[in-house]
Amino acid sequence: MSTIEELTQKIESSLDSIRPYLKADGGNVKVSHVSDDHVVQLEFVGACGNCSMSTMTFKAGVEAAIKRDVPEIKAIEVINLTPVNH
Repeated sequence: MSTIEELTQKIESSLDSIRPYLKADGGNVKVSHVSDDHVVQLEFVGACGNCSMSTMTFKAGVEAAIKRDVPEIKAIEVINLTPVNH
């Protein structure tokens, strides 16, 4: 069983694989909290914090990378995800 610190390092490593794409658009993502029951809270920063495409970026990029690289994680939440208004 991984410690919270080990999980956080794995998540950061996973996020590093997609950060260049986020930074290219003026944004980034940071790990806000990892709970004892393996739920990760992320925060989009920079342009990603208020971009209407953040939900898609999260699902297709961030969430997919973490689930692939850190299977111990049970859920991923973004604490500042902007709701999409159609």
